[in-house]
Amino acid sequence: MSMAKSTKYISIFMVLLSLSLFNSCVDKHPNDRLAPSASLPQASKSDKKVSSKPVPYGAYLAGRVAHLRKDFNSAADYYIISLQEDPENQDLLSRVYIILASEGRIEEAAKYAQISLNNGDTNNFTHIIIATDAMTKGNYDAALSSLNNMKGAIYEEFITPLMASWVYAGQGNAEQALKTIDILKKEPNFKSLYHIQAGMLNDYLGRINEAQKHYEVIINEESTEMSFRTLQIIANFYIRNGQKDKAVALVNRYNDDRLFVDMLRNLAANTQNADPKNTAPILSSANIGFSESLFSIASNMRQISSGVDIAHIFICLSIYANPNYDIGKLLLADILESREMYAEANDVYDEIPPSSESYNSIQIKKAANYVMLQDYKAAEILLTSLSEENPDSLQINMDLGDILRINGKYKEAITYYTRAISALKQEDSNTWVLYYALGIAYEQSGDWKNAEDNLKKALDKSQNHYYVQNYLGYSWLKRGENIEDAFTLIVDAYNQAPEDGHITDSLGWAFYKIGKYDKAVYYLERASETEPANALISDHLGDAYWQIGRKNEAVFQWKHTLKMTDDSGEVDMKQVQNKIDKGMQTATPLTFDASLIAETMNNLPAEE
Repeated sequence: MSMAKSTKYISIFMVLLSLSLFNSCVDKHPNDRLAPSASLPQASKSDKKVSSKPVPYGAYLAGRVAHLRKDFNSAADYYIISLQEDPENQDLLSRVYIILASEGRIEEAAKYAQISLNNGDTNNFTHIIIATDAMTKGNYDAALSSLNNMKGAIYEEFITPLMASWVYAGQGNAEQALKTIDILKKEPNFKSLYHIQAGMLNDYLGRINEAQKHYEVIINEESTEMSFRTLQIIANFYIRNGQKDKAVALVNRYNDDRLFVDMLRNLAANTQNADPKNTAPILSSANIGFSESLFSIASNMRQISSGVDIAHIFICLSIYANPNYDIGKLLLADILESREMYAEANDVYDEIPPSSESYNSIQIKKAANYVMLQDYKAAEILLTSLSEENPDSLQINMDLGDILRINGKYKEAITYYTRAISALKQEDSNTWVLYYALGIAYEQSGDWKNAEDNLKKALDKSQNHYYVQNYLGYSWLKRGENIEDAFTLIVDAYNQAPEDGHITDSLGWAFYKIGKYDKAVYYLERASETEPANALISDHLGDAYWQIGRKNEAVFQWKHTLKMTDDSGEVDMKQVQNKIDKGMQTATPLTFDASLIAETMNNLPAEE
């Protein structure tokens, strides 16, 4: 269900576009002139209030701070105030229209883009923003004028054709609209993109047979790809044109993609229940088609790691052209999440109504964002509500189990993990994660038998994933069981992930438990370097130091432990304080088969 993959061609755009859209900031105010200008638009009345009388440079500096903190809305307002002081500052003008566009404030962005263009700005984004604003307002001539001013291969062969074709469609110029996108046929990677655009244009223009031909190229040729949006559009076309059976068959072809499972289920149900006589076209206006083109550009850019800035602007333009574009908002939220702007992403999700086919999916994503914001209570409340409505949902039950486990509600977590396993229709390469999480919940709740059983299942199903090896091996060590097997598991885990501080800690602690304290110190010091704020590792290292006579360093590590939060639940802070006050007794090593341990130690890389 992925977007069309044309990243090889699109990556050229990243070379041609030299402007860093969000994160480039100069260290000083680029222009020392401070003079008011009546010709500049005034700062908008956004939700963020800023002073209307900043001290010199104050607004610019405040804008920069907001910019660096990714508070783009406030940054834009402060920069606009700064422009009142320095209206000829070209760098600032460019920054303003880009940030405004990234916040979806397109009408304002178009005003500043026009001022910047009048001042000699050669950035093609001025034309893109101005054209989008003009198109959305039905000013087709102005939109075409802006688009035709863009220069460069990526614009002339990709961006301009996609946008201009819908401007011509809005004018009712079918021939020119279709002729404009013919250039996309030159690039083989644009095959899906060409046919969906040609299909939509013909569909909107009432050329039913031609539209169907293009749509069915996408359906029938394995070399083309089907996105969820494409599926929606073609199903809608079939329903409206007396071919509901084809719509149902098409949608039912896609029922095993876990990423879109709820969306696909809802789409399938809506398709099955659709009344052809009362089904409105998705492409009800040229602006919606224009929005689809902008979405196509954004989704292609999003596939490139360095293209997120550009994708961010294009998807905001797309939503401006079609404010009810749920799939567009999903992409915008995804981009915000990639920027770690989780609260802002949830604000976008809140704009999507319950009637949307993506509604359940976005609730799950909202809960995940609450987790990233460490608002576990909000995540739990939301997922509990979703679970009551969807008791057999694999994803919801699994996510709720995770939240409850994080909050220490292990028995409740077990209930939801068990439901999630019951909801599995077939096991796949990721099934082990469920058994692993269930095993952890059982272990934390004190039910070792069930914990061990599920951890062993996870070990088998994951084909010895190092997370499972580490957890099971460490758990055996804590219990003083299966010492040789525990040591083997931890060594194997370490060899797979030597940079993981938690696994390195397990290896150091394994050496500690068998009385090899010098080796314990070696690995625990490495773990501490990797995870310097980990209370358990610091406590372990203190114990190891004490056993080899480095008592001052041991006390230092224990004092360090007391300053940190213990996420493991294993550190007894009263006991740590007691060790600081009274020291430790000589440890008693576990009983083990020395020959087997020595054989396993041979598998470790040489110590540096």
